[in-house]
Amino acid sequence: MSLEKAPPENKAHDKTPDKLVYMANQIGKFFKSQGDTAAVQGTAEHIRKFWDPRMRSAIFAHLDAGGAGLDPPVRRAIEQLSKEAART
Repeated sequence: MSLEKAPPENKAHDKTPDKLVYMANQIGKFFKSQGDTAAVQGTAEHIRKFWDPRMRSAIFAHLDAGGAGLDPPVRRAIEQLSKEAART
């Protein structure tokens, strides 16, 4: 019986566009029952507070490349955040 350790997890996949889209859409689904405006604002606030700058930059780049897979309220939240980031 081998007691080899499992290889360390590769955290680089956590910042792939597919993973970030999935995560952003999950956040949007949480706020969806509060209505469209609340879903946009809640999603934007969550991403602003809890995603590190590299994750936000990656999702902004994904949006700039067309934003495939983003649910409509999530897309609006990310558009809002991207505009805010461009102003700073």
